Amino acid sequence: MEIARNWQEYEILDMADGEKLEVWKNVKLIRPDPQIIWKEKTFPALWKTADARYNRSSQGGGGWKYTKKIPQNWQIHYRDLTFNIKPMGFKHTGLFPEQAVNWDWMRQKIELEKRPIRVLNLFAYTGGATVACLAAGGSVCHVDSSKGMTEWAKENVKSSKLEDKPVRFLIDDVVKFVQREIRRGNHYDAIIMDPPSYGRGKNGEVWQFENQIADLVELCLQVLSSKPLFFLINSYTTGISSKVLENILRLKLNLKKGKITCGEVGLPMKNSDLALPCGIFARWEM
Repeated sequence: MEIARNWQEYEILDMADGEKLEVWKNVKLIRPDPQIIWKEKTFPALWKTADARYNRSSQGGGGWKYTKKIPQNWQIHYRDLTFNIKPMGFKHTGLFPEQAVNWDWMRQKIELEKRPIRVLNLFAYTGGATVACLAAGGSVCHVDSSKGMTEWAKENVKSSKLEDKPVRFLIDDVVKFVQREIRRGNHYDAIIMDPPSYGRGKNGEVWQFENQIADLVELCLQVLSSKPLFFLINSYTTGISSKVLENILRLKLNLKKGKITCGEVGLPMKNSDLALPCGIFARWEM
């Protein structure tokens, strides 16, 4: 497991019984997490210091219960990057801190290259990878079907003082966008994708991970440049192994050079040897 240990303004303080107690800069939140199936709290007293807790509803969804007044939104920093945080209706905050291991990896890959690197970021959400690649000197095409998430990504780019860097934001269905890029003859040196388990595009297009991920990877090969640098797939889909993603890359890319790795990403718990598994990845890199 690759663990994001370099955060200064995010920590998991404890985790037990389906929940994690975490601090985002100076705001303490309790959020549900299905991986936390053990019951024992390591630091029971800390849970009473939380500012807000997300409670799931038996009818589906849920909501936040606040014990203290917190800002509607605030900022958190990772290295030289700045992200805007706010509690959302479905337990999220707009950032997945475990992805810092991928941000560091892709930044290093781009920075070591002595040439311009064009990056295609698909299902790009609030732009964590977009910000990281821009900071490394890449140019980024950021694609997501949600207008709200795309606006949030623009805010993150601006907050990180990268608004003058070469970035395009497109609110579009990922598959249809890639198909148009093929027809236009556009190519990218690096491709990142973080597809949801299930979703709908802006015109109601249905996405289901198990049924479409292999076809999307194959489609993306047609926009990969003649000198590709990397291809990264992230997933939070329950029941899918990272080895499955690796197998897809091996079968679809069929490249003679480079290497493929896969694994989990996770977060450490403060003052503990425990780590929380958060998602999976597979990477091809030159």
